[in-house]
Amino acid sequence: MTNPAEAADLPGRPRAAAPGGPATERATCVLAPNPSVMTLDGTNTWLLSEPGSGLAVVVDPGPLDEGHLRAVVATAEAAGKRIALALLTHGHHDHSDGAARLSELTGAPVRAVDPALRAGGGEGLAAGDVITTGGLDLRVIPTPGHTADSVSLHLPADRAVLTGDSVLGRGTTVVAHPDGRLGDYLDSLRRLRTLTVEEDVRTILPAHGPVLDDAKGALEYYLAHRAKRLAQVETAVEAGHRTPEAVVAHVYADVDRAVWPAAELSVRAQLDYLGEHGLI
Repeated sequence: MTNPAEAADLPGRPRAAAPGGPATERATCVLAPNPSVMTLDGTNTWLLSEPGSGLAVVVDPGPLDEGHLRAVVATAEAAGKRIALALLTHGHHDHSDGAARLSELTGAPVRAVDPALRAGGGEGLAAGDVITTGGLDLRVIPTPGHTADSVSLHLPADRAVLTGDSVLGRGTTVVAHPDGRLGDYLDSLRRLRTLTVEEDVRTILPAHGPVLDDAKGALEYYLAHRAKRLAQVETAVEAGHRTPEAVVAHVYADVDRAVWPAAELSVRAQLDYLGEHGLI
């Protein structure tokens, strides 16, 4: 576990405590039991509710794990709340597989960008949508790039944004080629950074890893990291590393080999981006 002094020096100022429990006045994390190299501590299922309201919204129900889904319901009930709606930040299995079952358990509709992932009569999610449930306001921010269907959710009352996998609480995310596209992802990071300036967003509630208390710092780090990696990939290609596998072995030599398959997806996205811009 990161100690508080170390956390204060890391990009985004991640909280030292592991995910789980209350994070802001309106947001509580129920951590799914699916830790891995890619999911970090597991999927952060977010339970959101306006203080004093009897209704709650679930963001990213997580995997199809009956114990986890019942823990989400129990957490809401212990707070005197009924789950009235579920939202998906994107369709990856560790976020969405439990959505239909949660809808069965609670009667709550599931809203998602991808029609195939909606359940219980849930609608889509689009730019400009304001979702109001029990006095809680959430604003839909399209943030494609990690995947084509990725969205973030702005929680103005807590000066927070739920970023799904677009920004993680620890490390950086994957641009999941071919569905994910680097140009879209860079635009999404800039869009989120604008929220920190124009809407005073201070806190990032990610789908994996700890809460980040310096949203602007985290986003500036992500943008700088992407620029650095892109330059490294371009240099690797110029040096003769022509395949994605060769580029990964060269650029990511200091990274745990367990994440190389995911890194290869990002490299493929970077190679596409460089080709589209005539840089290789």
